[in-house]
Amino acid sequence: MSDGDDREETDRGEGAEEIDYDAVVVGGGPAGCSAAVFAAREGLDVAVFDRGRSSIARCAHLGNYLGFPGGIDVETFYDLAHEHVERAGAELVDDLVESAEKRDGGEAETRFRVTPQEGEPVTARRVVAATRYGDEYLRGLDDDDAMFETHDHGGEVHEHFDREYADPDGATPVDGLYVATPSEADRQVVTAAGRGARVARRVVTDARIDDGWWPAAAEGVDWVRREAERDEEWADRERWVEWFDDRHADAPVDPDGERFARVREAAIDEALSAYVDADEVEARTAEGRRALAGHIDPDAAVDAHGADALLDAMDDEDIAAYAEGTR
Repeated sequence: MSDGDDREETDRGEGAEEIDYDAVVVGGGPAGCSAAVFAAREGLDVAVFDRGRSSIARCAHLGNYLGFPGGIDVETFYDLAHEHVERAGAELVDDLVESAEKRDGGEAETRFRVTPQEGEPVTARRVVAATRYGDEYLRGLDDDDAMFETHDHGGEVHEHFDREYADPDGATPVDGLYVATPSEADRQVVTAAGRGARVARRVVTDARIDDGWWPAAAEGVDWVRREAERDEEWADRERWVEWFDDRHADAPVDPDGERFARVREAAIDEALSAYVDADEVEARTAEGRRALAGHIDPDAAVDAHGADALLDAMDDEDIAAYAEGTR
């Protein structure tokens, strides 16, 4: 895993080249954005290639996506999804992917060369297929008979990506290739987003395993707890060490070795970072609401709350700044 915009250069053999991303997600619809958010929040360096051709563009309105009781228009949902991707730390690339070629990354390293339609090719350890605009970019990564299936439609033979090619968690016979879309889950936006999250969890788990974690330790959950819920016993780091050692007493590594200690420290750091104090909860709540408010039509806000309520929410400094034209 790499940090921020730093690019990691591998020294595995001659002809080594830089690794641009831990994962490239092809497609910026619900499945692709969800996968990118989950992977980026876990520290992976992620790029999402998308040029606004998600299949949800054909929807007139989204009425059953949880959390929007009045439904939500496709344009706003799409903007919110992309904003979420960027806030999570992933990079959005306005381009289409034409091909993904498997490269020889050396021992214990998967590498792909992803070539977009207009931009420069990039390298990635993993590729997540999350688009229905076409699957030609996947050709050559595996035998076509394994990846595609043919159907007779009124005497015309059509070839489609095999929806059963990937496992339920998106893993495929090609090391480093995952499929979020197309799948049986992408018929509805809410299930497509869930599919993307599930695939991302597998990507993160595999990335950790490649980094020396064992499967039981690598499976993490991205959630946040209130600091007040942690009692005094768990304020002591040594208690977390005992918990980890007990939980992984049967780990397939030497419990007294450097590898076990390194994974234990990383896992405990992650567990502790999940606890946030009341001030942080309040700050995150306010930030989340501001992000949503930025996509609300002013007239809708007036209709929902009333002009008087909105004026009451503004203090004297807000009103003065507005009058001066600085707000």
